[in-house]
Amino acid sequence: MATHDFDVVILGGGNTAMGATVATSKAGMSIAMVEPWTLGGTCSNRGCTPKKILVAAAQSLHDIEQASTHKIHVGKPTLDWAGLIEREKAMIAGLPGAFESLMDKRNVTLFRGDGRFVGPNEIAVGDDILRGKHVVIATGSRHRDLDIPGADLLITSDDVLSETEQPRDVVFIGGGVVAFEFSHVYARAGTNVTVLELAPRFLSRFDQEAVATVCRQSEHIGVEMHAAVNVNAVERSGERLRVTYEVAGREKTVEADRVVNGAGRVPNVDHLDLAAGNIEVEGQRIVVDEHFRSTSNPAVFAGGDALAGKAQLSPIATHEGRMIGRMIASGELETFDYAAIPSALYTVPPLAMVGMTEADARASGRDVRVHDNDLSGWFSSRTNAERHAFSKVVVDQQTDQILGAHIVGHNAGELIHLFALAIKHDLKSDDIRSLIYAFPTYAADVPSML
Repeated sequence: MATHDFDVVILGGGNTAMGATVATSKAGMSIAMVEPWTLGGTCSNRGCTPKKILVAAAQSLHDIEQASTHKIHVGKPTLDWAGLIEREKAMIAGLPGAFESLMDKRNVTLFRGDGRFVGPNEIAVGDDILRGKHVVIATGSRHRDLDIPGADLLITSDDVLSETEQPRDVVFIGGGVVAFEFSHVYARAGTNVTVLELAPRFLSRFDQEAVATVCRQSEHIGVEMHAAVNVNAVERSGERLRVTYEVAGREKTVEADRVVNGAGRVPNVDHLDLAAGNIEVEGQRIVVDEHFRSTSNPAVFAGGDALAGKAQLSPIATHEGRMIGRMIASGELETFDYAAIPSALYTVPPLAMVGMTEADARASGRDVRVHDNDLSGWFSSRTNAERHAFSKVVVDQQTDQILGAHIVGHNAGELIHLFALAIKHDLKSDDIRSLIYAFPTYAADVPSML
């Protein structure tokens, strides 16, 4: 085996990994990147970016459905599913090459293959040993395995983004982000959708009143939804699949062309042989300090989806990677403030959130006031024929500072950034109310949300 020495060895080629190369490259450090697949990670190749292309199609179908409200008379649309998948693949086709060119400009040496620790600062990749003064674990996440009979018959979101034949019926096992977002695409395209959530609640990370609003919209477009489900088995039924499950004490079955694993994602670290790297783990969680350093091996950093216990969002992964790169390059430690990170569920309409939920704020012992609004009757919602729209803003009663915001409706994914800015800079709700907004815009509704 050949041994190569680097200042930094990065395991993975996604957002965190590329973020870590920014400061280290500027500092003139030698960098190795280990990636068995295409550069760009899940988000660019198998996640958010291609998924949003399908969501855009669902939004167009939704807009066409609303046309009669605006006194526009059109025929029933049809979706060329194979053409949509072809468009999605064409849109992302150039990304891996662009990322490779970017890494080349940053003088990053790319090693193709799965890396694993063979020492505290040594990584084996095929016939090569990479020895790094610093090692960054940025291997992202993988689909969570489901422990049910017939789990091998399930497909994943990767397959949804690649299959050119639109199924007639789909079942999602797991009612998380993947299930909600793809169910809105499928249902508007004419596929019958059933979502089976094992937990008592859907989307537990989000405000539950906001989730209830999205659920009503989902049911309105024909998605059948069940929570607190026990899935007994998935089995073949001729050319289709049969799912047997229990809900509210009753056994039921549903048949479908496809059954999708919607149970979320877990850190992709099983193959790394972390013990050989003297890296402490708890279950699948790499134990790190507040600076993303391994508590047992300070030469090793970890970030992005490879770390369990936080939101799996590509902007977070990128920011953590950039922070890790700066700390390696400068030796000065940093910490990440997660309080003002916005996120969105790309249903139609979307759900967006930032900061604390009402439940979290009350659990923290804060004295809060909560402004919640059914926006469906507001003029802006009625203008765009939005049947289901909602907002909730959580405010500290003592300081008047905004602690969290949750919005369902048209442009929610854009409006949420105003609240993120307020949380980031400790603005008070009165500061937001006193702004003058362009009218008529959705942003002009914000003062009334408070």
